[in-house]
Amino acid sequence: MSTTRIFATSLRSLRTNPILASSHHVISRGHRIINSPRSCAVLSSATLRPFSTTRIQRHGHITPPKPGEELYVTFIDKEDKEHRIAVSAGDNLLDIAQANDLEMEGACGGSCACSTCHVIVLDEEHYDKMPEPEDDENDMLDLAFGLTETSRLGCQVVMTKELDGLRVKLPSMTRNLQASDFTQK
Repeated sequence: MSTTRIFATSLRSLRTNPILASSHHVISRGHRIINSPRSCAVLSSATLRPFSTTRIQRHGHITPPKPGEELYVTFIDKEDKEHRIAVSAGDNLLDIAQANDLEMEGACGGSCACSTCHVIVLDEEHYDKMPEPEDDENDMLDLAFGLTETSRLGCQVVMTKELDGLRVKLPSMTRNLQASDFTQK
């Protein structure tokens, strides 16, 4: 019997028989209904497992900079308009751009699986202060439109004090290759 069916059956039993609602009861084959003031659930002794939680991370979430701790990054968009933005250490360029409504797609959600957050670092001095790109990033950069010697993926560039004053240009186009682009129609 499926868990959903057991749960539905148990709820019907509770509604029709208030005596059942007062304690734990075995339903069938080790399933039991747990009723407390806070919850009512059907559990299987075979499926009970401990769980843990981790800090929630939201896509596009950036931390507002504290007064006096601002770092600045300047994005130059496709129309050559400059956008100077105060950011916090630890924020990446993709999240910063999206939070400020700049045209940076980030199709993969920042998982380094596309090249739609491609940026061109304008100052070699800042580029040299960045950690070397990982192999995954280099593989994705090979697919980027308008690749240069100072190209990086915005999702992989994390702001630090050393990068304060960073200037990046958004390329005139991006490539978003998908598996569906290669299927026969």
